[in-house]
Amino acid sequence: MTDLPATRRRPTATVPREPSARSARPRGTAHRRRGFTLVEIAVTIAIVGVLVAIALRTYDSYRERALVTDAAGGIAVISALIDQFRSEHGSLPDTLAEVGAGSLRDPWGNPYQYITHADAKSKGQWRKDHNIVPINSDYDLWSLGKDGMSSPPLTAAPSRDDVVRANNGRFVGLASQYDP
Repeated sequence: MTDLPATRRRPTATVPREPSARSARPRGTAHRRRGFTLVEIAVTIAIVGVLVAIALRTYDSYRERALVTDAAGGIAVISALIDQFRSEHGSLPDTLAEVGAGSLRDPWGNPYQYITHADAKSKGQWRKDHNIVPINSDYDLWSLGKDGMSSPPLTAAPSRDDVVRANNGRFVGLASQYDP
């Protein structure tokens, strides 16, 4: 048989060689794990925690504004009922029950409060601004707000979260935002 040219020789089986001392990997790096370190996980949890805290604060603020808006809407409805009663009877009702609103509750579950100015005996209970001047000349209508407490002056701490009708209905909103 004749020898085949070098380019056409059959491949020979190669025998794996022992790794030389120079090409050997240091111990412990041969199989590097791909995962998260404890520091990376802690930083991720901290970031998520901060984002959740910001989101909750924003949601609580939004929810409170929505409840105040709901209470202001309730006051507007009751005011319309009172005005209708006044046009039909020529006087203000003595209670909210007379206009069918005695069982209505504000968004915090408290009954709406009403005082007519037609009764001089109730003058000490009329809602007042920071100058201790009554905020209405016909009647007072308000929600006790989130804390469920109130005091006649709007500047008193228990009244700051009340939702009030003022200026004979030209203002309906938080007592803390009322500026005569």
